[in-house]
Amino acid sequence: MSSVGLVVPLLICIYGLLIVAGIVPSKSYRDIETFTLIMVPWIAYAIYQFAYLPHTPRRMAINLTVYHIFAIAFFLFIANLSGAFICAWALLYLASYVYFSYLGLSISVVGFVALLYINQLLTPSARDTLAYDASLGVAILLVAIAAIIINHVKDIDRETLDESKREGALQRDRTLTLINNLADAVISTNEKGIIEVYNAATLNLLDTNARLEGQSIDNVLKLTLDGNPTHLLPLLHKARSVTIEDGFTTTLSGGEEMRLEITYAPIRSSYEHASEKAKADNGYVIIIRDVTKAKSLEEERDEFISVVSHELRTPIAVTEGAIDNARLIFDKDVSDKEAVAKTLTLAHDQIIFLSKMVNDLSTLSRAERGVADSAEIINVVEMAHDLHAEYSDQAKKKGLSFDLSIVGHPGNVNVSRLYLQELLQNFITNSIKYTKQGHVSFHIETKKDGIHFSVEDTGIGISKADQTKIFQKFYRAEDYRTRETSGTGLGLYVAVKLAKKLGTTIAVKSRLNHGSTFSFVLPPFTPDTIHPTSSTSDSPLHR
Repeated sequence: MSSVGLVVPLLICIYGLLIVAGIVPSKSYRDIETFTLIMVPWIAYAIYQFAYLPHTPRRMAINLTVYHIFAIAFFLFIANLSGAFICAWALLYLASYVYFSYLGLSISVVGFVALLYINQLLTPSARDTLAYDASLGVAILLVAIAAIIINHVKDIDRETLDESKREGALQRDRTLTLINNLADAVISTNEKGIIEVYNAATLNLLDTNARLEGQSIDNVLKLTLDGNPTHLLPLLHKARSVTIEDGFTTTLSGGEEMRLEITYAPIRSSYEHASEKAKADNGYVIIIRDVTKAKSLEEERDEFISVVSHELRTPIAVTEGAIDNARLIFDKDVSDKEAVAKTLTLAHDQIIFLSKMVNDLSTLSRAERGVADSAEIINVVEMAHDLHAEYSDQAKKKGLSFDLSIVGHPGNVNVSRLYLQELLQNFITNSIKYTKQGHVSFHIETKKDGIHFSVEDTGIGISKADQTKIFQKFYRAEDYRTRETSGTGLGLYVAVKLAKKLGTTIAVKSRLNHGSTFSFVLPPFTPDTIHPTSSTSDSPLHR
């Protein structure tokens, strides 16, 4: 508007000079002095408003008033109604509407009517052209209204477009917020596999802080499938719908291998009339999930079931055979009590073995599911005396001495009572089982780093080779003395899981034929002690 306000007076001045020169006829022209008196101030004001005046509502009202006054003066004293004047006044209509809406337009119309009235008063001969002048005024108004309508329609379109942009930005922000709060990595690429959008979980999965926009998916994600290097982009091009693959592996910067499940699909246009090429050229969306732990647990579970089935097969077969033999003896009516007793004893021993295995599996299951892992304050001395009293008779029957030694003031611990008791019971029963003569000692000692629990025996001991394997499930040493005792091979496997639940580790000191010592350390309870078993995020079956 400032530019128009500068240019239009200059054009009108040129038109006025044509009138002064007599090239364009005008009934209103007076003299050169009048022309100069009107046009020089008008052009000077136009230059001033263009260069210096701020565009405030008050200043624009003054500008429009000044321009209307100069236009009326130009019409009355220089030019009559003409095509040039109609265009100039139409611009005044439009400017009045732009800055002051319909109020400004109405005032400008009133100004034009006043111009016609003043012209009739000053020029009586103009009454003959009143109808013509009025029709020109209506034409000017119609031109201005048409321009206003066009501008209004554009304003509506612009507002609609702005609203659409705001809604699009809002939906994009919502989508990005949703994607960034997903635990799985989400990546969007174009049709060439160049990354355009990704979420925070992607950076966590790849263990990087680098920006991924503009990089190829195959450069960012180095994959192997079935042990062979593979590229994801060719698989994306082949995809026609949602595809899920869980056999991928990748190696992180630290050398750690990660197993991935990747879900990918092409982004297709929803418009009915979109071409097939356009539908296929919208890129791809990729969802990546770390399934390393799940796969490991699944494989370990399958292995565990297989081993349990194998270990159960032998005692069940022996029990079945023993019971069949006993039944045959009775069927033959043979009064061989010794044979029957031997057969039933064998079956009973196998049932006891199965019972121990079920108990160990039950303990392992409780630890796995976090049953009874809530902490409680336990008096260490009381618990030690209870365990000593419980197993003293069992040791005495084998001719062993079972000693209890408490050094210092251990006080209390804040852990799961069930887990702690089962762990210590495991050590004590193993020591009694594998010790033929001598003693079993249960030690508790308070040191700077915590309360030390240990069970020491003078039993058969464990070789160095076996010490690295004894915590594996169903492992039993090849020592014949170990084979003489009935054991499931699950005791120490369960023990290490319980120790992990208690927030500690088991230490082993042993020498073949010189006994063994199993020990662990727990922190003493204080009011601000954090329960070490409160975190169970790591499954006991995940190694």
